[in-house]
This record gives sequence, structure tokens and C-alpha cells, in this order.
Amino acid sequence: MSLPAKTATKPKAIIGVSLKMYFGYQRTLDYCREVATIAFAHPAVQNGEIELFVLPTLPVLPEAARILGTAGAATGAQDIFWEDEGAYTGEIGGKIVAELGGRYAEVGHAERRRIFGEDDDVIGLKTAAAYRNGLTPVLCVGEPVRGTAADAVKHCIREVEGVLNRAASLGPARRTIVAYEPQWAIGAPEPASPEYISAVSAGLDAHLRTLPGQADSRVIYGGSAGPGLISQLDTAVAGLFLGRFAHDPKALKTILDEAAARQGLLSGTAAA
Repeated sequence: MSLPAKTATKPKAIIGVSLKMYFGYQRTLDYCREVATIAFAHPAVQNGEIELFVLPTLPVLPEAARILGTAGAATGAQDIFWEDEGAYTGEIGGKIVAELGGRYAEVGHAERRRIFGEDDDVIGLKTAAAYRNGLTPVLCVGEPVRGTAADAVKHCIREVEGVLNRAASLGPARRTIVAYEPQWAIGAPEPASPEYISAVSAGLDAHLRTLPGQADSRVIYGGSAGPGLISQLDTAVAGLFLGRFAHDPKALKTILDEAAARQGLLSGTAAA
């Protein structure tokens, strides 16, 4: 007799959504309710085949965690500070994110690098803060300008190693989700080509999982990702990190269906 699907410990696909600062409080709650309804009815989310999370603006986190948690999805923060508490006016530590029900912490997004001047050292400190508070860091990396896939792999590996080496200097590593987001594709009308995404992600994934403590870590793609993309990607791309193309819950459902269909082909079982 096969074990119940709920015993699965390693989801085969990862779908994340960052709402950035687009939605107000009430609209975010409405969105989370719609996503929860979709997640609750989606077999691939319910049986652990898809790991689904939403990162709202921080004031909504406690209620979002309650709403999404009842449907087998999760939530987290779009940023954390590198210290857990102290005289850091306006900052939010990983300790309180976890206390509020968050399970993820996005770090290193290109906007934070560009607008706030964050470098690999700062992002490494934030990654360490995520680890020690039991949060899964969603580490964003990506080349600033379009070039060859080989050059992009080298750039991303340098960023990943810079961040994770700094984090390792402060404590043991944990599972990391690396979001490959080429900076030139963020906000663009279309993502990078499937061939380009697959080549970069495969190289990055192979290297990532050789690093200490990262055997269970995976690479997902962000950067104008939307419906129709995941089915075209190599299996080294574990999933998608979505922005504006997931603001419509119907589009998110389509992506979940596409991810489930891809998994069905991989596992030899019928897609839900």
C-alpha cells in the first residue's frame, strides 16, 4: 500500500508570489482569500506536489498567514533585517516575521540592491537571519544585462556564493530557494526565452546543491513570469516566482494547473 500523499517531504514544484507594494490592506486580504479557495480545491497543492506561498506587504502578514494556512499554502515577508531585535528604527526582524506566522523571507531582490544599495554582504546577513529564525530564504539573483547563458551562470554563482558564504560565517545553512531573476527581464513585457532560462537555471541548480547544507535547495524563475511558461522549462527549474502576472487569481490557477501537468508527465501519473 502506498503512503498517503501528505507524507511527501519534498514538493516537486514551487510557486511563489510577491505582491510588492501594489495592493492595499483590504485588497490583499481579498486576494489571499481567492488564492486560498484555489489552493484548497487544488489536488497538487493539497497533496504536497506544489509548494505555494504568497509574500504580502507586512501589515497583512498575520491575517494572510491564517487565511492561506488553512488551505495548505503559506506566506512570508518581502524583506527582513539582519538583526532579530534592537534599536533599529523602522526595521523588521525575522523573529517577529516567524512569530506572525511567516515561513519565508525574500532577500536580495534587484530593487533592494538598486534602490537601497544592498550588496552580497548585507544579503548574506539577512539570509543568516532567515535561517536562524526558521524561515526559508527566497534569495534573488540575476545578471544586470543580457548576455550569454554561460556568463549569466557565472554571475549568479558568484552572487549565490557571496551571499551563502557570508551567511555560513554566522551559523549553519538551511534549505534555500534561489529565485533566478535576470534584472533585464524584471518588469519587461516578456520573460527571457525558455531555452535561456533553462540553461542558466540548470547550471545554477547543479552548483547550488553541491554547496554545504544546500542539497535540498532548488532554483525557481522570476522576471515577467506568467501563464504558459513553466511547461516550456527544463526540470532544473523547480517553479516560478511571480509578480504582476499573478495578481489575477485566475492566472495563478492556470499556472498551478500547468505546474501540476508538468509534474504528472515527470512522475508518470495523471495530472490533477
